[in-house]
Amino acid sequence: MVIQSLEYFASLVQQDDSIPLFEAALAIAQDAEPQLDLAATQVEVDILAARLQRRLAPDASSVQKLRLLNHFFYRELGFAGNVNDYYDPDNSYLHKVIRTRRGIPISLAVLYMELAQQIGLNVRGISFPGHFLMKLSVQSGDIVLDPFNGTSLSREELEERLEPYFEHQSYPGAIPLSYYLHAAHPREILVRMLRNLKSLFFEHMHWQRLLGVQQRLLILLPDEITERRDRGLAYASLECPQAALDDLEAYLAERPYAPDAETLRGKLPKLREACRRLN
Repeated sequence: MVIQSLEYFASLVQQDDSIPLFEAALAIAQDAEPQLDLAATQVEVDILAARLQRRLAPDASSVQKLRLLNHFFYRELGFAGNVNDYYDPDNSYLHKVIRTRRGIPISLAVLYMELAQQIGLNVRGISFPGHFLMKLSVQSGDIVLDPFNGTSLSREELEERLEPYFEHQSYPGAIPLSYYLHAAHPREILVRMLRNLKSLFFEHMHWQRLLGVQQRLLILLPDEITERRDRGLAYASLECPQAALDDLEAYLAERPYAPDAETLRGKLPKLREACRRLN
């Protein structure tokens, strides 16, 4: 079942110009719940979108649609940021977010953007530092939204949010604010979702869950050798020496002088010995 879910995920993200973001993001949860019925969850969202669509006037403007979506999503349905348990992995699994009405910015945004798309609103994600955002481009400019609560953010508020990422100074303005507000590609969004989970599972040494995340990251980023290194370390922690050896040797072949190269080389003899014992 795990192999099938990975193959399904790979089929969804194969073509850059046609990645179904919501479906691919939802599929991430199959690592935690292999029997998850993805189609049933999609139907739940389609029903919500249909409820919303029935309230829209045929000539509703983009701003009118946005206001109605905000009211529906945050007020009626009660979606919000999970401030009480922000680091719960369930906040990244969309079927759980739909059930609990709680999530983190990026998971709330993916669901919000799916509903927006179904009512004809092209809301895009923004990989803003530290806190995922959304935007809707209208004739007068971009409306930037916080997925936690749907509030629109001013230029001053956005610059203030950037300040912690500039050491010992306020946002300097040397790099235009627009640089941080470009629309994120679905692949980029999926990678960010997975790396959130990666951080949690690594911190708590949940190696099996981490391995699932690494498999998906390598499907998305097949040429990212550091992700292969991290998969190798997960394999090593799960006592899968041959798989670990293959990944770590591949990393060292490509990055022989990396800062961690000597440490990793020190792991190889033990892995080779474990492989010999298994053979």
